[in-house]
Amino acid sequence: MRHRPIGFAAALAAALVLVASPASAQKPGGTLRMYLWDNPPSASIHEEATVSTVMPFMALFNNLVLYDQAKQLNTMDAIEPELATSWAWNDDGTRLTFALRRDVIWHDGKPFTANDVVCTMDRLQGKAEDKFRKNPRKIWWNNLKEVVADGDHEVSFILGRPQASFLALFATGYTPIYPCHVSAQDMRTKPVGTGPFKFVEFKGNESVKLVRNADYWRKGHPYVDAIDWRIVANRSTRVLAFIAGEFDMTFSLDLTVALVRDIKSQLPQAVCELQPTNNTTNLIVNRNAAPFDDPGMRSALALALDRKAFIDILTEGQAKVGGVMLPGPEGSWGMPAEMVAALPGYGTDVGNSRGEARKIMAGLGYGAGNPLKLKVATRNIPLYRDPAVILIDQLKQIHVEAELDPIETNQWFAKVARGDYSVGLNLTAAALDDPDVNFYENYACGSERNYPGYCNPAVDKLIDRQSRETDLAKRRSLVWEVEKKLAEDVARPIIMQGVAGLCWQPYVRGFVLHHNGIYNNWRFDDVWLDK
Repeated sequence: MRHRPIGFAAALAAALVLVASPASAQKPGGTLRMYLWDNPPSASIHEEATVSTVMPFMALFNNLVLYDQAKQLNTMDAIEPELATSWAWNDDGTRLTFALRRDVIWHDGKPFTANDVVCTMDRLQGKAEDKFRKNPRKIWWNNLKEVVADGDHEVSFILGRPQASFLALFATGYTPIYPCHVSAQDMRTKPVGTGPFKFVEFKGNESVKLVRNADYWRKGHPYVDAIDWRIVANRSTRVLAFIAGEFDMTFSLDLTVALVRDIKSQLPQAVCELQPTNNTTNLIVNRNAAPFDDPGMRSALALALDRKAFIDILTEGQAKVGGVMLPGPEGSWGMPAEMVAALPGYGTDVGNSRGEARKIMAGLGYGAGNPLKLKVATRNIPLYRDPAVILIDQLKQIHVEAELDPIETNQWFAKVARGDYSVGLNLTAAALDDPDVNFYENYACGSERNYPGYCNPAVDKLIDRQSRETDLAKRRSLVWEVEKKLAEDVARPIIMQGVAGLCWQPYVRGFVLHHNGIYNNWRFDDVWLDK
C-alpha cells in the first residue's frame, strides 16, 4: 500500500519552521479587509463555478487534503493533509482510504465524522435526497463507485478504474467537506464549516463578513480576528480604494498588467505579482441554435480570431497563445508553442484564416450586403466585457455584426449552462492543473459545464484513456491527442491563456499567491497583519 502519513518527518519540518520563524513573529489580531468585484451568486462553493464564491467563502471550510498554501505551484507533491491525517491506496489503485482527524467540530458545535464525508460525496454525485440546485462538477466523480465509512474516523473511496488525478480532486478549494446536518439550501446563505473562520453575514451587493473560529482544530490559527469583504462594482473605485489603504488586498483576476503598473507607480511599497491564471479566454458557440448548428459557421467564427491582438491589447503581450491546458513552465500538460501553432485555426497568418472564413460565410449566404447579426453574451465584469468588445470588432472582418449582451454574475453561469445564448465570450479557469478536470468538466458529453453542448464519443474515449494512464509521458501524449481533436472539432476555441495581477499591502504577511490556479489559496489561516 502507498501511504502519505503525518509522521516524524512532517513534525521535524514543522519544528524547523518554528525555529526559523518564532511564533511571536506572527502578530494575532486585526481585520483583513478585502473587496469583491461582484455579488457572489451564493455562498455554496459546491453549487457555483466562480472565484466570486470560492475566494470569500473558502476560509469557512476544510478539505480532506489541500494544496500547500505556502507553495506557488499546485502539484501532487504539494498536497497536504487537512481533515485527513493520512491516506493510502490499495495495490491496484482502485481504493483510496483516508484516516480522519478526531479533534474537529463544526462551527455549530457538532462533531465532524466520516459520515459528513459520505454525505458530501452523495450530494456531489446526485445520490442524496437533499440535492444541490446546481452541480457544476458532478462529472468529476463519474469514476467513483462507492464511498464507505469505517466508523467515525476512516473513509474509503472505491473507484471503477485507476485514476491518476483522483487524489488531486480533493485538494482544490472547490472540494470542501460539508456537514450532513445542514441542508443544501442553508449552505447557500448561512454556510457552516470546520474552517479557520466562521460565517457572520452575507448581504447581497454589499458585503460578506467572517470572524475567527476560536475552536479551530489547527491551534493558534488563524491569526486575524476577522475578514471583511465589501462588494465594489466599479474597478476604478476598487483600485483607488486599495491605493488609499482602504483594502489590504486586491481581488483575484481583477488587475490588468497596466493596472498593476499604475498601482506600483502610486503605491511603490505594494507587493504585486503577475499570475499565470490557468484561466482561458474562449469562444463558446451554442451548437443547438441555428445557424450555429452548422459546422461551417462555427469554423468561420473560429477562423476570425486574431489571438495576438487579444494578448497585446489586454495583457501587453504577457498572456500566451495556448490550447486547453496551461503552458509551461507553470503548467505540466500544455502543448509546446510549435504544436499549438499547428492546430487548425491557431496559425499566425490571420489574413489567410479570415479569407477562408469569408468564403465559408459566403457559402452560407452572408456577405457585406447581408451580414450575420447576433449578440455576444458575456458576464458583466471587465474581465469578460473587455475581450468581448475585441471579439465583436474582429467578427466584423467576416461579415458578422454583433452587439454586446452583458449578463450579471448571478445569472451568467445558469444561463449558459441551459444553453440560453447563441455566441458567447467566456473565461474558464481550471480548478487544478490536471487534464481530468479540464476535459471532463468542459468537453465530455453531458457535463453541466460543457456550455456549447459539444459531444464526441470518440473524444470521450480518449479522455478516459488519458485519465487511467499512469505513465506520465504516455499520458501527456494522449492529452495532446485530445487537444488536437478538440481544435479540429472547434469544440471551444481558446483565445488565450490568461495572466492577471494581484497586489497586497506590505504589512500583509503569510500569503503566497499560487501561480497555476486561482481557486486554491484562500484559506487565509496563515495570514497575519504586521501593523
